[in-house]
Amino acid sequence: MSQDCAPSACSTCSANCGDRKAENQFAAHLGEGSSVKHVYAVMSGKGGVGKSLVTSLLASAFSKSGHRVAVLDADITGPSIPKAFNINKEDLAVNEREQLVPPVSRGGVHVLSSNLLVQHDDDPILWRGALIAGAIKQFYTDAFWDDIDYMFVDMPPGTGDVPLTVFQSLPVEGIIMVTSPQELVSMIVGKAVNMARKMNVPVLGVVENMSYVKCPDCGKHINVFGESHIDEVAASYNLSVLAKLPLDPEYAAAVDSGNVETLDTSCMERAVDIIRMVSGFAVNQ
Repeated sequence: MSQDCAPSACSTCSANCGDRKAENQFAAHLGEGSSVKHVYAVMSGKGGVGKSLVTSLLASAFSKSGHRVAVLDADITGPSIPKAFNINKEDLAVNEREQLVPPVSRGGVHVLSSNLLVQHDDDPILWRGALIAGAIKQFYTDAFWDDIDYMFVDMPPGTGDVPLTVFQSLPVEGIIMVTSPQELVSMIVGKAVNMARKMNVPVLGVVENMSYVKCPDCGKHINVFGESHIDEVAASYNLSVLAKLPLDPEYAAAVDSGNVETLDTSCMERAVDIIRMVSGFAVNQ
């Protein structure tokens, strides 16, 4: 790094110095014929908060607006994306270059997941961290990604091997953080946000899932998990709250039946807008 450089400035520096080359030594490169314009990760500090739902809603929203969209399911040991999009292992193909060809959902979303590689849906993947991290890179490099505008990476929970591999290897432009309205939310969000910042990947905002239940009779919002503090937590990290999703049986039913693309995606409008802006598009495009 040049003596004139500020600490951790490589991500915004255009100089082609030795330090910059060293920083990119883990970068994964797309295979022959593949094209992915923008990559975004959906992350959570803990499991069970609905990041796969948020990933699916984002992918569906962009697909419905006419973009070519992909989901790379990086939750190797707990994949749920194929079920949400009604995709099975029989839909996975291999082309003449021996590249995996991700299946395409009814709504046009290209999906690649570890659950498409096992014989039965409930077969466990008993891999150590290094193998899992290597598989993530191979999903990106050894598959045929056909002219993808937006790729969303559904991350496993926490700050372990897979997030580290994704941030080091894939050209992630930003992260959508997913959380729930519980007392530990500040610490959990903080760990994930601080990891992203150490890796020089911008956090675009926070989505709170299971934020409330809407009474079917009077429409009142009921805070099942207690009063939410997400606005204060997000503000403490200079982040925006992009959406507050309800605890809704319709969401669970759509995911379980493989019909996630039938859900209304207007709840993700702010998240879609900020992703468009980061990607260099006007909000109203």
